[in-house]
Amino acid sequence: MQKKFGGSAIFLDRSDINTDEIIPAKYLTEVTKEALKPYILEDLMLEGFDPKGEILAKATVVVSRENFGCGSSREHAPWVFEVNDVHTVIAESYARIFRQNMFNGGMLAIELPKADIDQLMALQQQGEVEIAVDLKAQTVTAKAGSEEKSFSFEISKFDKALVESGGWVEFADARY
Repeated sequence: MQKKFGGSAIFLDRSDINTDEIIPAKYLTEVTKEALKPYILEDLMLEGFDPKGEILAKATVVVSRENFGCGSSREHAPWVFEVNDVHTVIAESYARIFRQNMFNGGMLAIELPKADIDQLMALQQQGEVEIAVDLKAQTVTAKAGSEEKSFSFEISKFDKALVESGGWVEFADARY
């Protein structure tokens, strides 16, 4: 299944957001991805952030700082984003397993340098930020008010193929 990349952004301006903040461990006994949906970012402690708020409810892109997805290696963290239609996370860096789990699920974990993330964070001052992702050209374009910023990102050929296929299962089904 091809996922939509880009859309309305939410900004989590903190480093080291861990998988327990993304989806608390007490929900890991749920047997479907859909059952995780209401608990996205429930335990994230960040000034001004409301996990039940309107901004998160309409967001399809998360922008954050370094070491996003650190902590436990659970697949549930990318899954809770997927069932909430958040198919793009943009950060300075990721925990290795979280990043690969995103690609394995056909989602994008885009890494941008700190200076680019700083520019994205600053765009919030212009109003709601909409982000467009061009996977083929490997670019991110963010718009807020009358301001627009574009950035290039790198992704390996294999990870790009996983994302284009819709995830690891779809990639393997098409080739094996």
